[in-house]
Amino acid sequence: MRRTLLLLSVFFGAAGTAHADSRYFCSADDAATRFTVEIGFKADGGHVLNHFRGGLMIKDGSVPDQFKKRVFNSSHLTNRWSNGGELRMEIYDDGGDDTSGQALNMVVMAEGEGKAFSGTYGMTVTGGSKPFTASGKVSCGSK
Repeated sequence: MRRTLLLLSVFFGAAGTAHADSRYFCSADDAATRFTVEIGFKADGGHVLNHFRGGLMIKDGSVPDQFKKRVFNSSHLTNRWSNGGELRMEIYDDGGDDTSGQALNMVVMAEGEGKAFSGTYGMTVTGGSKPFTASGKVSCGSK
C-alpha cells in the first residue's frame, strides 16, 4: 500500500511539474525608451495566453505626450509566440481617442535557454507629422 501511494504521489507530482504554466518577462532601458512586459501561457495544448501586462516610457521629446507613458494589457497584444526557447510578442496601441489618430507598434523577439536570455525590440509611433522609431536590446527571463 505504501509503495502504491508513493508511486502515485511521484506520478502526480511529475505530472504537475510537466504541465506548469510558462511566464516570461522582458525589459529594456536605453536612451530612447524604458519598458517592461510580462506574458504568461497555459501549459495546455496551444499555449493559450493567460496573462499579459506591461508599461512603457518613451524618453524622446518628439513623441506626443499621449505616448510618453503607456500601460498595456492583453487587448494590446496582437501576436505572440513561445516555443523551443523562442519568445515573440507584438504590441499594438492605437490609444483610441486620446492619441489623435496616432498608433504605437512594438515587436519583441528573444531566444535562449534557461532562466535568462536576450533579444531585440523595435518600435514605431506613426500618424503624427514625423514617425518615431526606436530599436535596441532587450533582456528577458522566465519564472
